[in-house]
Amino acid sequence: MKTYIIDLDGTMYSGSTNIDGAREFIDYLQSKNLPYIFLTNNATRTKKQAKEHMLNLGFKNIKEEDFFTSAMATAKFIAKNYPGKKCFMLGESGLEEALKEWNFDIVQENANFVVIGLDRNATYKKYSDALHNILAGAKFIATNPDRLLANNGTFDIGNGAVIDMLEYASGIEAIKIGKPYQIILDILLEEKKLKKEDIILLGDNLETDIKLGYEADVETIMVCSGVHSEKDIARLKVYPSKVIKNLKELIK
Repeated sequence: MKTYIIDLDGTMYSGSTNIDGAREFIDYLQSKNLPYIFLTNNATRTKKQAKEHMLNLGFKNIKEEDFFTSAMATAKFIAKNYPGKKCFMLGESGLEEALKEWNFDIVQENANFVVIGLDRNATYKKYSDALHNILAGAKFIATNPDRLLANNGTFDIGNGAVIDMLEYASGIEAIKIGKPYQIILDILLEEKKLKKEDIILLGDNLETDIKLGYEADVETIMVCSGVHSEKDIARLKVYPSKVIKNLKELIK
């Protein structure tokens, strides 16, 4: 029995809009006792907020432990690989919670690390403060590289665009944790005591969800409900194991 590793934005919902077939698919997995984990690059929400968002959209029986985010993976990666506890953070409550769970101190200057997640309230000053810390020698770490964030039928600027800006300004490349980078998969598999052959990666984004599986030799299913469509496969040269139009196609 394989565990579904399921993306959220663009796969389960788009902003506050349900994606057709998503609730039915989760109901099906729950009814058959098929295991699943929500693996999201979105570092903005806490586990509690992620659960409440899905319950508000009509999903049932969603638990906090169902979620694994790029913020959680980032905090664990830093704690396990580097000394120092002072983080300058660009991000929202999901990243703040993850860093504090690993006993990091959130500081404005003299940081050991600059950790960049999506911050929808960021200002020019905050971006510049992040740059100051990077230029002063803080290690530059990014939760995720998503260029776009699906939102109610259109797209908002994703964290990857912010990372590109700070890389360009600093001349320093960030260590990137989230999909499609292997780091997040390795941390997830270790955390959940799974192997690559035990999982199926399910998502809408060829550049993140599907690329992660394609490069790691993991089974993937692309659903054409978010960032990319089937016509993008040849252009991006990322090849899913299976392509579907609607998650209802996976209900047997």
